[in-house]
Amino acid sequence: MFDNLGKSLGNIFNKLKGKGFLSEEDVSLAMREVRIALLEADVSLPVVKDFISKIREKAVGEEVIKSVSPAQMVIKIVHDELKNILGGEENAGLNLRANPPVVVMMVGLQGSGKTTSTAKIALQISKRQRKKALMASLDIYRPAAQQQLETLGVQSGIATLPITQNDKPIEITKKAMEKAKLEGYDILFLDTAGRLHIDQEMMAELAEIKKLSAPAEILLVADSLTGQDAINIATQFNEKMGLTGIVLTRIDGDARGGAALSMKAATGCPIKYLGTGEKLDELEEFHPDRIASRILDKGDVISLVEKAAENIDKEEAEKLAKKIQRGGGFDFNDLAKQLETIKKMGGMGGLMNLIPGIGKIKNKMKEANVDEKMVGRQQAIIYSMTKRERRDPKLLNGSRKRRIASGSGTSVQEINRLIKQMRQMQSVMKKMGKMGGKSLMSMAMRGGFKDILPM
Repeated sequence: MFDNLGKSLGNIFNKLKGKGFLSEEDVSLAMREVRIALLEADVSLPVVKDFISKIREKAVGEEVIKSVSPAQMVIKIVHDELKNILGGEENAGLNLRANPPVVVMMVGLQGSGKTTSTAKIALQISKRQRKKALMASLDIYRPAAQQQLETLGVQSGIATLPITQNDKPIEITKKAMEKAKLEGYDILFLDTAGRLHIDQEMMAELAEIKKLSAPAEILLVADSLTGQDAINIATQFNEKMGLTGIVLTRIDGDARGGAALSMKAATGCPIKYLGTGEKLDELEEFHPDRIASRILDKGDVISLVEKAAENIDKEEAEKLAKKIQRGGGFDFNDLAKQLETIKKMGGMGGLMNLIPGIGKIKNKMKEANVDEKMVGRQQAIIYSMTKRERRDPKLLNGSRKRRIASGSGTSVQEINRLIKQMRQMQSVMKKMGKMGGKSLMSMAMRGGFKDILPM
């Protein structure tokens, strides 16, 4: 979502880095370009004006002008102001301190991803905080809306309120609250109905539900692709309902990113979650400082580590480490497991966005045809091998490669590239085995893994 904005800001800062010192004129020129970049990214004009004013005031100060690296000082100032606009230091998180069941009310326009976001948040809270969650659909207007939440509940393992025909939203709310209390649920998620536009009837219904359920959280789910209009929607919902937070969906699309920068400033409500894809586990907590770093191509190592902690099987990792230390070879079975972990962590695209400085080589990656399908194709190649071939890559002669290419829908050239990648990984793992368990970090620091990514 922030790629274009990050690229524009990166080009502006690269011009500044070429200067030994900065004059007020240099800063003014840079600020004009930053202003244009923000407006092109759909950031609202009032927010842009305030943002530029604060940066200019700090950037023309004596501390920056006389700094050893004035361009870096300006980048730091921009980073800090971006962070402030987005909400400050920390993720706001859900307020779950009320007596259970804590009610979380999901609101938004039809088609914003409200129902899917409800299931995503319920699943994440259930997994990370060990909370017992119940979901209830109050949307009796959109065809199959209640069935959709029920299906998502089955997929995620989160309980849903049984569907009763002809119940009105208020009756459903009462039943959901009663079930949540009687059966000891920690959280109750109310997935309310949306409309194609905001109207009095919808707002009156939401106000009645709010009065009855006394929610601790009222989360607006907004589609980031709606651009400037998302800010107007958020403002109206906030005025009518008193929002406590915002969930931005479809940030993996080609949205310009301005909505995220403007919504907090326009409403005063923190952005709490980002929907990064369609799958139930594709949801991120919103951390202003991390997003500011991503926009400025500083990466997000903390999120990368968190993804790794969630998706890497510790038992499997320990088995692999012991195997390597005993001198056992790294084979295609091991590589298949590593590729599956990459998919669980958001694929190559998801990981690359979190690595510092990756913006500078994204175009080169595109030229090399590195895409999200690469990992899947490599898995198909491995799964088309026999058990012996996976254990012993030396068996892969010309006829075997042609058979595997036919079975996996790939080419012999792709198989050769994967074999080359395997050999490089075997070499790295052999060195690790000789150097002991502490070698992984030292090799990473020396760039020892730069040639073994699935590219």
